[in-house]
Amino acid sequence: MNQQMTSQPATFQGSASGSSFYAAMRILPRAQREAMFQIYSFCRQVDDIADSDGPRGERLAALQQWRDDIDALYRGQPPARLRDYAASVQKFGLKREDFLAIVDGMEMDVPADIRAPDLATLDLYCDRVASAVGRLSVRVFGLPQEDGILLAHHLGRALQLTNILRDIDEDAGIGRLYLPLEGLLHAGITSTDPQKVIADPALPKVCVPLVTRARAHFEKADEVMDRNARRTVRAPRIMSKYYRSILELLVARGFALPRAPVRLNKAARIAILLRYAFI
Repeated sequence: MNQQMTSQPATFQGSASGSSFYAAMRILPRAQREAMFQIYSFCRQVDDIADSDGPRGERLAALQQWRDDIDALYRGQPPARLRDYAASVQKFGLKREDFLAIVDGMEMDVPADIRAPDLATLDLYCDRVASAVGRLSVRVFGLPQEDGILLAHHLGRALQLTNILRDIDEDAGIGRLYLPLEGLLHAGITSTDPQKVIADPALPKVCVPLVTRARAHFEKADEVMDRNARRTVRAPRIMSKYYRSILELLVARGFALPRAPVRLNKAARIAILLRYAFI
């Protein structure tokens, strides 16, 4: 999914070397950095399958092969493409169910493009494609288990909701709509056709509650990070600051037409990196 459903998982947007993910992860010690880029590579590959224009049946089969390969990895018989993962799985205690949840999340868009999911389905999607990545990541970072799970829950959802709000027009261009059905109906929008929804004057009424929800998740994530060692949460802190800045830029721009693309400029990214990377 270009730039995590197109609102692809926030942890692996674009190419690694040019992404916020890369900037946040390159500050880690070598073993942690290698594990994180393995997680990145896995996510990238299953995401590419889900987003390809190949026949849906072939994409479903390819995702199932990844499930089989993950199972083989955890049986101690990793296929070639996962052989290097064995050391990271053992060193950091990475969980099989989190890898499988990511595949399940990618698969949600394969049988048919998601359009206006209900809030429960949207939250499940966010959990699978973002918070599951977070659950793997916090083990690599070394957070205590309870706080790690909480951070993955809140930061994953905050990042994914920000992506969804940022990518409304891009997603609609490929026939996808991640805005929740309840929000559309509350705003008086009865269509789930992506092109009709993005042109509706009531669209901002759908987006405002998602902004509020994302901000609440960012705040909860901050609470978790604030009570943990600063060096342990450097990488997730950088990701959080990047995406919170993008969210506020979206709010400042507004959600009515015309909607210019929103990007965090290089100076702002560098300022965040300098402030939080070297502590």
